[in-house]
Amino acid sequence: MQQSNKFFRNIFLSGIIVFIFAAAWYVTRSDPLEVDVAIVTYGNVEATIVNTRAGTVKACQRANLAPQIGGQIAEIFVEEGDIVEQGQVLLELWNTDLLAQRELAERQLSMSEQRYQEACILAQNARRESQRTQQLVDQGFISSQRAEDADAKARAQQASCDAAFSDIKRAKAQIRVTQAGLERTALKAPFSGIIAQITGEVGEYATPSPPGIPMPPVIDLIDTSCLYVQAPMDEVDAPKIRVGQSARITLDAMSEETFQGQVTRIAPYVTEIEKQARTVDIEVHFTDPSNSHLLAGYSADVEIILDNRENVLRIPTQALRQNNRVWSLDANNTLIEKELKTGVTNWSFTEVISGLSNGDRVLTSFDLEEIEPGITVQPKQPDTSAL
Repeated sequence: MQQSNKFFRNIFLSGIIVFIFAAAWYVTRSDPLEVDVAIVTYGNVEATIVNTRAGTVKACQRANLAPQIGGQIAEIFVEEGDIVEQGQVLLELWNTDLLAQRELAERQLSMSEQRYQEACILAQNARRESQRTQQLVDQGFISSQRAEDADAKARAQQASCDAAFSDIKRAKAQIRVTQAGLERTALKAPFSGIIAQITGEVGEYATPSPPGIPMPPVIDLIDTSCLYVQAPMDEVDAPKIRVGQSARITLDAMSEETFQGQVTRIAPYVTEIEKQARTVDIEVHFTDPSNSHLLAGYSADVEIILDNRENVLRIPTQALRQNNRVWSLDANNTLIEKELKTGVTNWSFTEVISGLSNGDRVLTSFDLEEIEPGITVQPKQPDTSAL
């Protein structure tokens, strides 16, 4: 009986010791490492490239206008911000002398036309007189010398008529010359658009730019009905770009709005601004014609879509490690290292061809030193907002 009591007492003491050690381990044990995870799911993945430096919104047509000849500005018919039509006169230089020359040429034309009418009437009369004289010669009433004299007079009068007609053509040519000079004093809009800036004033002298010497324009005209973005792309990405590819355009002035565009031109040369930064300029036109409210000169970024995969298995790109490896969690939240076969990728998502399944969980933050295969972790609430 005494041995039996001793046996049960030893078991009881052993149980107490085990309980104490278990309680001590439970109290002193470290909590599982908390990690950020993402759920593997289906979605779209695009392969894109972006410009290296900010691009610029430009108008398809923009002209810095100045008169063809130098002169004093007599009148400006527009103001900044006015919408003008093609061919509309924008300003006019002093041209009183040319107007007087045109009036003189018009009067000379009138006089030439009157002289032509007079000379031709005389020529017709002389021709009829020559015919009657020849009839009298044939009948033997007068000598042949009279007929020759009448014929010479008729031909001389006809020459005067022809000369008067030449004077008419010369007078008309003189009018065209003076009219051309007048047109050179009027600055007209080469296309429809909006007046962006006027630098000249009435009374100032406007001078066209001589060869090799740039002069400030008098009027800056912009056609805002057609806009595009010129942006520099890294020379490494240039071979991937093709005319006709779709693109997304974002503006610093409208950061919350995205515009659709299309690549329309790729420069045939590399721009060397710095030896370490060689770029190729591209042009991306806005595909929505309602974007005419945008302003030329806005800074813009272009994202060209090289490839698009719809409804494919994807993971956040930040979950990828070197050699396409990821940390995956099993049902017990134990870390497993897996190697993936990937497809199209961008800064946000990467297409998974093999190695993971829909609904799997992967780590998106693996810069902690404690992470290693086989440890148990505590996942935070998975971020599915971007998926």
